[in-house]
Amino acid sequence: MPPESPEPPAAPAAGLTEPAGAPALASAVPTDRPLPADRPVPAGPLAAEVFGGIVFDLDGTLIDSRRDIAAAVNSMRAERDLAPLTVNEVSGMVGEGARMLVRRALPPGTGKDDLREALASYLAHYAEVCLGSTRPYPGVAAMLATLAPSYALAVLSNKGEALSRHILKGLGLDRYLREVVGGDTLPTRKPNPGGLFLLADRLAVPPPRLLLVGDSRIDAETAQAAGSPFALTLWGAAHAEAAGTAPAASETASAAPAGKAATAGAGGEEGIAINPRWRLAQPRDLPAALGLAENGEDVETGGHGEGSGHGSRAEA
Repeated sequence: MPPESPEPPAAPAAGLTEPAGAPALASAVPTDRPLPADRPVPAGPLAAEVFGGIVFDLDGTLIDSRRDIAAAVNSMRAERDLAPLTVNEVSGMVGEGARMLVRRALPPGTGKDDLREALASYLAHYAEVCLGSTRPYPGVAAMLATLAPSYALAVLSNKGEALSRHILKGLGLDRYLREVVGGDTLPTRKPNPGGLFLLADRLAVPPPRLLLVGDSRIDAETAQAAGSPFALTLWGAAHAEAAGTAPAASETASAAPAGKAATAGAGGEEGIAINPRWRLAQPRDLPAALGLAENGEDVETGGHGEGSGHGSRAEA
C-alpha cells in the first residue's frame, strides 16, 4: 500500500473511542506515556504500518439477518408443533453456528436424531429465505468500498461458507472481499482462532496485523486467541437493545463511555467484558480512524438496497 503524506491530526470521528488500557494504535508514536482517550486516533501512514488486512464478522456486523434467521427457526419449530419465538429471542441464540442455534431453539433434552433432523430442516428453510429481509447495515457498503482499495478485506463467520458467500453476493458485498471463511470451512469455528489463522495465511498478513471487526464476545475471544487486534461494532441491533436505546449508531456509542470496557450482548452472555482497541459507533468510523476519506461512489442504492452500487475502484 503506497504511503500517504503525513497530515495534522484530524478531529476525532463521531462515536469513535479508544478505551483506556487497550493496546493503543499509537504505540508507534514516540511518546513516553499512553495516548489519552480523548486524543484523535493516529491515522494515515501509521495505520498502514499497523494493519495489513481487516476481517469482518458477518451477522450483526455487516448484515442485519435477524428476521430471516427467526423465520427459518420458526418454520422448523412449526413442523414440531412448537410455538414461534420472537426475533429477539432467536437473536439471543445466534453466534455459534447453526447447530448450536437449533439446539437452543428446541426444548431441553431433545435427542440427537431429532436435533439432526431439525438442523436439516432449519438449513433448508433458511436457504429459501436468507435474502428475504436481510440487508447490510446502513453505511456498511460505503465503508467496504472505502477500505477495499487500501486493505485486504475478508469475512469470518460461523455461518456456513457457501451460505455466507451466497448472501454476500446477493447483497453486492462480495466485490469488496478477497476471502470468506465460514463455520464449516474448517473442523473448528469461532472462538477457535483457526479461521483467523487461515485468513492470515490466505491474505499473507500476520495475525498481529490483521484487525478483526465484530459485535460479540465470540469475536473478541477469537481475536485474542489469534493475537489479533479487535474492534467492537456498536451499530447492530443487539447493542441498541442491551443499552435500552433506539438503534441509532450515535446513541449506542454514548451508552459505552470512553475508557471503559464494552460488554458483548450478541453471540454470548450479556455483561461479559471485552476490551477492544476501538469501539465503532458507525461504519464510517473505521475508515476515519485509518485516515481514509469515505469513498464518494454511489454504493447505497440498488436491487437489495445498500451494497448494490457500482464502483470498480473498490473491487478486490
